Amino acid sequence: MDLDIAGNVALTTASSDGLGNAAATALVRDGASVVINGRDEDRLEAAAEALREEATGDARVHPVQGDLTVEEDVVGLVEETLDEFGRLDHLVTSAGGPPSGPFLGTDDDDWYHAYDLLVMSVVRLCRAAAEPLQADGGGTIVNITSRSVKEAIDGLVLSNAVRMSVIGLEKTLATELGPDVRVNAVLPGPHETSRIEDLVEQAVDRGEYDSYEEGLAAYGEGVPLERIGDPMELGNTVAFLSSPKAGYITGQSIVVDGGSGNANL
Repeated sequence: MDLDIAGNVALTTASSDGLGNAAATALVRDGASVVINGRDEDRLEAAAEALREEATGDARVHPVQGDLTVEEDVVGLVEETLDEFGRLDHLVTSAGGPPSGPFLGTDDDDWYHAYDLLVMSVVRLCRAAAEPLQADGGGTIVNITSRSVKEAIDGLVLSNAVRMSVIGLEKTLATELGPDVRVNAVLPGPHETSRIEDLVEQAVDRGEYDSYEEGLAAYGEGVPLERIGDPMELGNTVAFLSSPKAGYITGQSIVVDGGSGNANL
């Protein structure tokens, strides 16, 4: 499907790896130029080179190093996007997950850091991007969060509690920035990202599984589709929501988890 986004410009955060990278990949494959972001310069440059191999048409890839918990870095991402491309059509927000653990194992610093990483990064990005996104016929925002906003996940109290704020923001912005800007969220379940790969390999090393394939299959247990997600399935969903093909979808939180969740809404 031609998404009709060739020539557009997208800013995708936390995109040197994982689901943010999958979103950037889907966008450049459809001809959109992307600004990608990460903290590790070497990994960011490697991701940029890989994305350039995926790009079609005149799509370009511009890497910008930065920490999403630092306000100056976050605002600078939008500024550099405008300096490099002169426009911004799509914003995709993503961030690494906070540490796992029970409530009584967290302290105030853990909560403040999780809030800065997961919420304030989105607040600052949306604030800085709102005006350019509203220009030239409007644009889109897609927030990559987690299915934990629908169903609390054991051992992930920080994610369960803090990510809910992004959904409240997304719903509010869909009204306040509409009709020029459509705002949606995607709520992924487990996907075969490097984090999952590392967890499976560690479990294999501990003797919990005989092979990587067995460990990966265990993550798919209880999923109606009987497998874990491919990151590109999430990335393709983000690209679709960013495109005119999804022109009547805004203010929605779309779960991408193979049907494994139990929430009715």
